[in-house]
Formats: sequence, structure tokens, C-alpha cells
Amino acid sequence: MKLTRSGLSLILLIALTACGSSEGTSGEVSGKASGGGSLTWAIETQPITFNPQLWAQNKARLLVFNQFDALVARGADGGFVPWLAKSWKISADRLTYTFELRDDVTFHDGTRFDAAAAKANLDQFLVPGYNPAVAAIQLHAFDRAEVVSPTTLKITLKEPDGLFLDFLSSPLGGQVSPKSLKSAKDLKAGGADVVGTGPFILDRYVQGQEVHYRRNPAYHWAPEGAAHQGPAYLSEVTYRFLSEAAVRVGALTSGQVQVIEGVPATEVALVKADPGLTFQSALNSGTSFSYYFNASRPPFDDERVRRAFREAVDLDTVLASVYRGTATRAWSVVARTSPFYDPSLEKTYGGDAAKANALLDAAGWTTRDAEGYRVKDGKRLTARTVASAPFVRDRRDILAQAIQAQVKQTAGIDFQVKIVDQGTAQKALDDNEYEVFENSRGDSDVGAALNLILPEGAAINRTRFHDPETEKLLARASASSDTAERKKLYGQVQRAVVSDHAIVFPIYVPADQIAARATVQGLGFDPVAGTPRSAYDVRVGT
Repeated sequence: MKLTRSGLSLILLIALTACGSSEGTSGEVSGKASGGGSLTWAIETQPITFNPQLWAQNKARLLVFNQFDALVARGADGGFVPWLAKSWKISADRLTYTFELRDDVTFHDGTRFDAAAAKANLDQFLVPGYNPAVAAIQLHAFDRAEVVSPTTLKITLKEPDGLFLDFLSSPLGGQVSPKSLKSAKDLKAGGADVVGTGPFILDRYVQGQEVHYRRNPAYHWAPEGAAHQGPAYLSEVTYRFLSEAAVRVGALTSGQVQVIEGVPATEVALVKADPGLTFQSALNSGTSFSYYFNASRPPFDDERVRRAFREAVDLDTVLASVYRGTATRAWSVVARTSPFYDPSLEKTYGGDAAKANALLDAAGWTTRDAEGYRVKDGKRLTARTVASAPFVRDRRDILAQAIQAQVKQTAGIDFQVKIVDQGTAQKALDDNEYEVFENSRGDSDVGAALNLILPEGAAINRTRFHDPETEKLLARASASSDTAERKKLYGQVQRAVVSDHAIVFPIYVPADQIAARATVQGLGFDPVAGTPRSAYDVRVGT
């Protein structure tokens, strides 16, 4: 069935009305740039949790800092600047951090923010089962937090950790009210009773439909470098969960929402051509979107097959087809926006069909079945990826289908693509019933991501590959605060996993896009993460 534009607009209107609305959130924005007003913002991904300390979806980052603040923030130059902490000192041995905290901050439930509250937040990560991945990786060096005075917090580490301040500035470092930590109905899911100190207060969440925030009128502690101080401009903001790209764009062009994130490549030209709309895009930090090969089971326990899969894909052609020239090709597990990116890996592998077939022949996959797939010992050359639907973004499903077609045609590989619910995906990972794990991380310091992905036993080491030398390099880089030394060490890590062992297939550097009505001002991206900023500086005009 083919829909006309008027038919699509009617469907959109019905869908959005069914989601419910709050005063001033449908139609054009109300209010002027000087204050007040409401905004409706359509987003691609519904958060798995609203608890910042369990944050795992880069697409949900823009919501976290509406409701929660951190001790420190990242400045435009990538350095750390004050936020809830006014200042800090680091001991000469880099084991003791002493923070001087603001004395004028309150949580949304009226609880005063102080050193005891900050200590409670750090101690929460030590509660068994709360967030074991963070406890084991980002807080592996954390020893204890001590209240020196109501405004002085002393943190002691077991060993130097060059990533510790980055953790404190990340969504995971979002400060949650001690009352919420003790008595929230569902602390892990978050929601209206898991409160922070941020510029907006979450007061309504309808699963599968929307989340609504109202302005915190008491807010006056924005981080250094914010575009303004004091309460947010908007009186309220509603985020609608619209996973279908065409629906998001249609809602924007018809005026039913005022901002969207996640503009598909197929619609960028349409948005840019509309004088009533604005468009912005930024590359993300952290790791590239990559396929990680499970080296613990066939066929990728054979390095030749891992290399063959990469050579079988003409990635430039695939990306041009799927993303219409808007995607940035990746060559390393580290995104090119990172100061630790190693450009020496560029154009060193991939897209050589003859090499792919020679490698598979050498690995013993010399015969083909009736469908053209390679076979050895009666078994087809099969690789499965099992992706969790909440983490599928940027047309990654279409990308997988394009790669699937290429590896079959070029090299006779049966690449099976499954997109399932989170529970099913997690079971496949736990049971080691997969051959490819697809992932990107949006960490502002890529060291945090690499420590989650590469060491043996790490929380998301899905390659199940163990290389003691690489792990030593990671440990040295993580302990260092010298940028030049870290760049050298992370360069060695990248060459090890991409070139030496071929356990990863970097594909593209994730990006975020924002499109908006021209009346919306103050939108932008986090200068380090490259993800959309919160709504704090957003204002609307006429």
C-alpha cells in the first residue's frame, strides 16, 4: 500500500495523539526565547533505565543530564571543569582526591546535596549486584570515600587511575538523592522517584510512548561553560519515543514535534532543503561501531577466517549504499574523534575478494553447497549476530543485511542476522551462541570502553580472546595521566586487536543528528561525547 503525504500526516497525528499530550506540547512551540514555553522532542531510542548509574545506551545520554548532575563536567577543550564540586586537589601519588563541594544544591526531593550524599552515591556501586561491570572496571581502583566536612569529600584509590575523573563526569557519575537510593520503588529502572539535582524534574513516564520533564525552578548550579546560568529556559519538555525514522521526520515536517534526533541518511537532503528546519550533526567519541569476532568457537577461532570476513566486504560501497555518503568509515576500534586514534591503520585491510577466498581455501573451506555457501566437514561456514533491539540504531539492521549479501556473494559465508529482545540477546551471549558481537561505545574517554571490551573477563569482552600483552598495555594506559604516553600505548592496543590478531572489524564512526524547527535555539552537542546536549540551554522563539 502506498501512502500519500496527507495520509502519512493523518497517521502521525493519530499516533502522537494516542501518546497523550501535555499543555503546550502539541503544535508549534509556545513562549519566547526569554523564558517559558514547552517543547516536544522525538527520539529514536527508549531508555532501558532512567537511573544514570546504570546507563548503557549512548542514545539515552541526552536525557540523563536533564535530571542529574555530576561532580565535574567536561569543558569544550576536553578538560575537566567544576560542577557540583567547586574545586579538587589530587595528591602527588595520585591516590587521593579531595573535592570541595557546593553548599547551595538540593535534590528534587528537598534533600540537601553534601559530602555524605556524594559518598552514598559512590558506595552504592559497591552494593552486590547493583552494577558489577562498573564496580569491576570504572571503579576498579576505588578504595573508599570519606566525609571530611559537609562540603569536603575525600576519595582514596588503591592505585592511580587516569580514568577516574572521566567516570565522575560521565552519566554514571550522576548524583542520585540518598533517599532514592534507599527507598525508590524500582531503583534499577529509575523514574519519577529516582531523583537528582538537575535542571529538569521527571514527572511522567509512559512506557513505549513518552517521558515528560518540568523545569526545576531552584536550579542555579550549571557547570562552568554552560551557555547560561539559572533555571532552564523551557518550562517543560516532552520526549516522544518514535523508533521509525520516517515517522520522526514526518512528525517534524508536519509540525507535530519541534525537534528530532536520529535523522536517517535517506532524509537528510529533505531536511536541509526545508527553510523552516535546521540540521546539525556530530561524530561520537569512544569506539567505532564494529563487529567483534568470537574467537572462542568456530569459525572465528581461526584467524584466517576472521581476516577473510573483513576482506570479503567492500565496506566503502556498503556504507555509501546504506548511508548515502553520510557515514564516516572506521579503520580502528577507536573512533577517529578520539585523541588516541591511530591513523596508521587506515587502508591496511578490507575489500580484497581474492584475498578473502584465498584465506578461506587455506583454512580448509574449499567446497560449496547447492546454495553457494562454503562447507567443511559437512558444516556450512556460518556466522551469527544476535543484536538486542533497544541498541539497534542508525539503520544497523539494513547495514547488516548489506554485509550479509556481500559476504555470501564474495566468499560464500552464511552470515545470519537476528534482532531480538534484550533478554533473548543476553541469553545468546551468556550461552556463547553467537559468532559476531556488534557494539559501539560512547564513552568520552575511550580508555573506559577499551577496558570494558578487551581484557579477559571484562564485562563486554564478547571476543573471548585473551592477549596478556594487550592487557598490560591497557593497564599502563589506564594508570597514566600523561596524554602522550596514553596515545602511544593505545596505539599499540589498536594495532594488536585490528592488525595483529584481527579480532575486530571496525565499520563506521557513529554520529548523532538533530533536526529542528527554525524557532528552536540552543541545541547542540556535548563537546567531548558528540551526543546531543540536554535541554537546559534550549529556548524557543517566534
